[in-house]
Parts: sequence; structure tokens; C-alpha cells
Amino acid sequence: MQKKGKLELTWVGKYDDEKPVEPRILVEDKEKSYGDPDSGNMLIHGDNLIALQALQQDFAGRIKCIFIDPPYNTGAAFEQYDDGVEHSIWLSMMRNRLVLLRNLLSEDGSIWISLDDNEVFYLKILMDEIFTRKCFVGTVIWRSSDNSNNDSKQFSVDHNYILVYSKNEGWETKKLERNEQQQSHYSNPDNDPRGPWFDGNPISSPNPRPNLCYDIVAPNGNIIKAPRYGWRWSEETLKEKMKTGEIRFNDDYTKIKRRTYLYEQKKLPPSSLWADLDETGHNRQAKYEQKKLFPDRKKEELFATPKPEKLLMKVMKIATDEGDYVLDSFLGSGTTAAVAHKMDRRWIGIELERSAYTHCKPRLDMVIDGHDNGGITESVNWQGGGGYHFYELAPSLLVKNDKLPIYQVNPEYTFDMLCEAICKIEGFRYDPQDVFHGHSSEKRFIHVTEEFVNAEYIRSLSAHLGEGQSLLIYAMSVQSDMQLPDNIEVRRIPKDLLDKCSFESEVR
Repeated sequence: MQKKGKLELTWVGKYDDEKPVEPRILVEDKEKSYGDPDSGNMLIHGDNLIALQALQQDFAGRIKCIFIDPPYNTGAAFEQYDDGVEHSIWLSMMRNRLVLLRNLLSEDGSIWISLDDNEVFYLKILMDEIFTRKCFVGTVIWRSSDNSNNDSKQFSVDHNYILVYSKNEGWETKKLERNEQQQSHYSNPDNDPRGPWFDGNPISSPNPRPNLCYDIVAPNGNIIKAPRYGWRWSEETLKEKMKTGEIRFNDDYTKIKRRTYLYEQKKLPPSSLWADLDETGHNRQAKYEQKKLFPDRKKEELFATPKPEKLLMKVMKIATDEGDYVLDSFLGSGTTAAVAHKMDRRWIGIELERSAYTHCKPRLDMVIDGHDNGGITESVNWQGGGGYHFYELAPSLLVKNDKLPIYQVNPEYTFDMLCEAICKIEGFRYDPQDVFHGHSSEKRFIHVTEEFVNAEYIRSLSAHLGEGQSLLIYAMSVQSDMQLPDNIEVRRIPKDLLDKCSFESEVR
């Protein structure tokens, strides 16, 4: 029997048998949260793999656009992050995160990933595996440099790639307003009241249809034969278009032309070549924007690889509407969040390094206060407002005992944190009410306790359950050989949690 296989990219460590990463709880640092307390925006400091897992319960299927600018794996070492790791490690790092990112995308969502030549072609194959080839939207070539590298021994690499994938097949981009160059071939030499126009759009039918095959008689008697598949309109419709001037004869009456008006073609599908520096900015401009934000900082204190705000603005114009959620799990200097905020999108930003404190937070505070005068501020008429909540990832729920090779509940956890963490691990929504700590549906509840659970304890909890309702109990110690009702299940802390996901081996 022939074995079945699939086309895929493989590397050392891809199939290491690992449990899912622990879905940590998010702990708000209210001193760092800023602006409107009712805002749904989130700035998260911590490992983005763990943070993405933490977001699954509340945000799966809700994110309209994801933009990430991950380490390019160039071999260079920047102050803010290490950009040179072994190739297979980089692929595993990306794969684990992309699986979680796909889960977070809405059904009409898209993901945009910026990279250079070092890894983009490997990532393309990996993305085909995770998102499927049918969901590949395209590759944007972005001109990232405004001048050539005179020191280059081969090519001066002046562009980045942006891979674009959708959650589902058939996703469509939003059309964009024509820029001045795209309008340049429209004119109005005869003062047509309908405005600028040009000749050139198709007048023949794309498919053969007998009723569209007819001859046209010009005013001078010339016979203009139908194209191979016929005209684009019926004879009656074409005559009407001649009366309005949309369809005209050329000067010697040997063919007809179609007049297309600018007002009918104001928007175009976006091009995959983003070479207009005025429209999408470049790397040097991004560094200038950062210097303008933090004029008192030394060069080495600025973020090494920021993206220009204009680039993110174009992405969000194509992929989002106001109020949509935008996520960046490699937030860096905070550009994605800043642009989303100015464009009235909701946002979630995740950053592992200290730049969450030194770059992202002060930058977003200035945006909220209306003190950020650079980037796209003027073009979108941003005046300030809004807010965000700042979160830290809680430490691991279970850690190794200092003296014995066994796991225990992290001593940093309060009882409330313990309850919330177990709810998240088990897929329950944390919502303490009465004797219950959360629910997964109207009839399924969870209870967490540090007390000894025996038959009497079970009976007392049963009294709070209605008809058709069930209960999951997590307890530190449990009476053995208890006869449990069919609608109640008891699990032990930490033993039964260890089977659910991987935990840190020690307190960090």
C-alpha cells in the first residue's frame, strides 16, 4: 500500500512532541495603563508565544488584521533583540506563533508579515502549510530604502517583502484612492461636464455571445466589424452609449473608442509594488520619526529597526475599517499600535523586551495626549484621545519544588489568580459567582478550592446545581474512593493540570 504524504518544509525539531504552552493570565499594571479606562486596547509585556496563548480564549476569531515584523534572522545583533538564531530554531519559533495567530484571525481577517531575503522564501512554504496555498493573497514588494548602499559588493538591497495571507479563501482587499500619478492620464480637453476622462477601456466581450456580434455603420458609411467574441454590450445599449458620448468613433471612422471617467474609477485595487516613498515611507524616515518623538535620546537608545507610520497606514486602509482589532505580536517600537490608534482601530500589541517600557509606552502616551506631531498625525487629523491597558504576563502557575522534584503551585499566586489560571487552562470563562468560579456554558461550571474535598463537600456544591447542569472541581486534596454523581467531576491540583500543558520548571 502506497504511503500518503504531503509537500512541506521540514527541519530539525519541527515534530518535537511538546505539550501546548501554558495559557497564562494577564495581570494589569494599573500604574502603567493610560488614558480612557473603558478602552479595549491592550499593551502586553512578555513572551509573545505565551501571550498569544493567553489571548486565545477571549480573542479567537476576533482580530481583523495582524501585522508582524519578526526578527529577520540576518545574523546581526541589535540592542533590543537577537536577530541571528539558528535557522531551524527560527522556523520553529515562527511556526508555533503562526498557528496561534491564525486562530486569532476573524473569518474575514488577514495577516501581513514583513521580512527580507534571509527567510522569506522558507516562510512562504511554512505559511502555505499553516494557512493553505488557497489563502495566499500576494507578496508586496516594499521599497524600504531611499538611497542605495554604496558599500555593497553585490546588489544594494533596497526592498523588503510583505507576505499577505487571509484566514479564508476568497478574501478581497479594499480599493484605494488613485494617487496623482495614477490620475495623470485622465484629462478633460473638451470640458466634458462629467470631468476628466481617457480612452482605453475594453469594448469587446470577454466571452462569445451571438447577440453581441453585429456590425456598426459609421456616419461616413464605413462598416466596423464586431470583434471575435462580439461587443461588450447589446446593440441597443451601445447606441445609447454613443448618444451620451461614452462611445465615440475615431477621426477616420474606422473603429470606436470608449471614454472612461475618473469619477467612475476613483479607486483601484492596491498594487503589489509599493515603491512610492511619499506614500509608504522608508526606513530612514522611520528613524527620523523616532528621533522626533524622543529628541533627547542618543542614537543607541533609539529602536534599531522601526517601520514608518505611512507603511502601516496603507496596510490598515487595505485590510481594516474603523473599530476593527489590529494585532502586532512583535511590537518593537510601537508603530503598529500608534497607527491603529490614530486611525480609530482597536489594537493589541505584544513586546518581550524592555522597549515595551522605553519605546512603546511613552510613544502611545504621547499619541493619546495629542503630543505626537509626526508620522501620519497630520494626514489623519489626529487630535489625541483614547487609552490602553498595560498587562504583564503572570508567572507560571506550577513550578518545581526547591527541594523535591515535584511541581507545586507558584507561591506568587493568590487564590484568585489560581482560580483564574485554572479556568483559562480548562477553557472556562473566569466569572466568580456564588460558589462557582467560572463557566464554559450555561450548564457547565467550575469550582476551585484549597480545602479538603470529601463526600459532604460534594453534596453541598450539588445543592447549587440546577437541572441538567454539571460541575468540574479542582482541589488540592481529595477523599479517595468517593462515589461521584454523574454530573460532577473532581480533579487534583497540581497532578491533573500537568497533563494539560507545559509549565516553567522553576520560578523566574
